[in-house]
Amino acid sequence: MKARTLARAGAWLAAAWAGTMAGIGGIAAPALFQLLPRADAGRVAGRVFAVEATAGVCVGAVLVLVGLQLGRLRGEEGQGSRFGAELILALGAVACIVAGHYALLPMLEAARAGQGSLSFGALHALGSGFFALRFVLVAALAWRLMAAPRA
Repeated sequence: MKARTLARAGAWLAAAWAGTMAGIGGIAAPALFQLLPRADAGRVAGRVFAVEATAGVCVGAVLVLVGLQLGRLRGEEGQGSRFGAELILALGAVACIVAGHYALLPMLEAARAGQGSLSFGALHALGSGFFALRFVLVAALAWRLMAAPRA
């Protein structure tokens, strides 16, 4: 019963995170660029994505702990590895934040100033790809946790 409750709580958290990402990436950011001058929209969107990345690291850390605990419970019951799919999905989502936001941000700022080997557009596309991959990983995590242990 403990594993089921933990998995359900993790599923709700992952689903809320995926919904937040869909709202920011699919609604808020495009609306900013439709309503504001490009430079202002870029500044506001950058701030929104920075806040979302920070919150994502925190939520991702909690989901990593959920994955670790579910793996521990699964291992104690002899039902599989402690290093399960839930943990891999959560770690993958956090890695996407680190690579897609924190690692690319200095490179984006350099490209905006005309420095670096990659263009701003190429780096922006790379960051968008990491954001989309993270959304897929978190949605898959929510789905997997909702279907998790029946014991």
